[in-house]
Amino acid sequence: MTLLEHFSRMAGNNLWSNDRLYRAVLQLKPGEFEAERTSFFPSIKATLNHILAVDHLYLDFLEEGGVGAAAYDDYVPFDEPQALFAAQTAADRRLIAFCDGLSEADLDRQVITDRREDGMIPEKIGDILAHVFLHDIHHRGQVHAMLSGSSVAPPQLDEFLLDYDLKVRKEEVERLGL
Repeated sequence: MTLLEHFSRMAGNNLWSNDRLYRAVLQLKPGEFEAERTSFFPSIKATLNHILAVDHLYLDFLEEGGVGAAAYDDYVPFDEPQALFAAQTAADRRLIAFCDGLSEADLDRQVITDRREDGMIPEKIGDILAHVFLHDIHHRGQVHAMLSGSSVAPPQLDEFLLDYDLKVRKEEVERLGL
């Protein structure tokens, strides 16, 4: 597997993992989505909104959309999990399309990242993608842990890449078009 193929698979994993996680979140009892919990962000709601806000920021950098830091700074958090789920799915599909459209040479191409007070910093597309996937996995793990203290069991999120796991994800992969 090439690095380019790996990034495309990781983008698909993002969609699949978020789909599984949000389907669990949508089963929460009233008040649990926004309930204060122990984590880096104080709730499932805040953590999921942070993931999406950062995805918007990095997608803008990668697509050279020109919005810059405002993609994060002007982000308006979602109050309802269903609307947040829809917005995250749209961002995940943008990331898949971006990764699927890359060439090997693109991975070393630099794009400008707007770091507000630190200025405009060029970063390699491959490095940005690696960071986005690590960031999303990191914070999804926090939501996963927070679900352990709710009325909903956290879903399995690491059954995507191996053929052995196909039996437990086949229906979801087909539904998502992966």
